[in-house]
Amino acid sequence: MRVKTAAKREAILEVASQVFQEMGFERASMDEIASRVGGSKVTLYGYFPSKQQLFLEVAEYMGGRQLGPAFEELAAGSEDLHRVLRRFGEKFLAFVSTPETIGTYRMMVSQAGQSDIASRFLELGPKKGEQQLAAFLQAEMEGGRLKSADANIAAAHLMALITAEVHQPLLMGAMQQPTRNQVRQIAERAVAVFLAAYGR
Repeated sequence: MRVKTAAKREAILEVASQVFQEMGFERASMDEIASRVGGSKVTLYGYFPSKQQLFLEVAEYMGGRQLGPAFEELAAGSEDLHRVLRRFGEKFLAFVSTPETIGTYRMMVSQAGQSDIASRFLELGPKKGEQQLAAFLQAEMEGGRLKSADANIAAAHLMALITAEVHQPLLMGAMQQPTRNQVRQIAERAVAVFLAAYGR
């Protein structure tokens, strides 16, 4: 019996991410992923019981790795809340506007209504990030730096503001990935609107 290893699991997730991006969820197969990893499909199923589960874990793994730096910006109690939120907004927007992330969203939209994978993706990815942001905003409200409100709704508002200018155009292929300067300006506008509503 082969022993599962963290390194092997990570290697599978990296390869699976490439395959899903290249082929889409429907066309990607466990055979193709196993072939590229350099092992058998039996080994692959030993780590992930289904293609659906593998996809969800790929999304969680890649999202956590890429979004980690954004959430690290959320230091509660900072004297410059505007700067903290702007830097968070820049890193968050830079991630969600990459071709890879947009491709993942498109895959999930195409699956909505056919299975529960889209709703499970929502819970594992966007909702989890929203909860982290809500916890930070709640601390800022309790510290008197933001108006008292429902922190979960405030987090949803902030994330929507950050992506409002680009998300639909990117999903529809109507615009290119924003430049670093554009990301900075978009984040600045989003935070200004958010603080106009929630700031003390």
